[in-house]
Amino acid sequence: METTAQNFAKAAMLIRKPVATVFEAFIDPEITTKIWFTKSSGKLETGKTIEWAWEMYNHTVPVNVTDIETNRKIEIQWGNYEAKTTVSWTFTAVSENSTFVSIVNSGFKGDTDQLMAQVRDSTEGFALVLANLKALLEHGIQLNLVGDRFPKEMV
Repeated sequence: METTAQNFAKAAMLIRKPVATVFEAFIDPEITTKIWFTKSSGKLETGKTIEWAWEMYNHTVPVNVTDIETNRKIEIQWGNYEAKTTVSWTFTAVSENSTFVSIVNSGFKGDTDQLMAQVRDSTEGFALVLANLKALLEHGIQLNLVGDRFPKEMV
């Protein structure tokens, strides 16, 4: 049984920093490597294809940047779960110093068990990324939540 209505993962969080600061954290690998992946072949730009690597998991993903609206939206397609899915970030300025970030990963395919696993894993992963970003930008702390999700001893 394959459905499409619920084939997406979503994570969202308020980050108490200006929208430009929060947006830049996802565009610039100098910042993003502190909260998510460990290596990137470049900054996100519309039409560009880059690679993100999680060296602790020996995993690399090609990322096709399909759309960027400065301080408002980022959209990519990436090879996740053997098929490309779409990830969309939306940035909403709540105040001069607060930004609400929503991340939706959509386009999962497979049977019910596969869909549930993909949605669960993606939701968990993006929630950790947002919590990492919040800690870094608001408090200057690197929590390493993504790296500690599966400790090397358990992989």
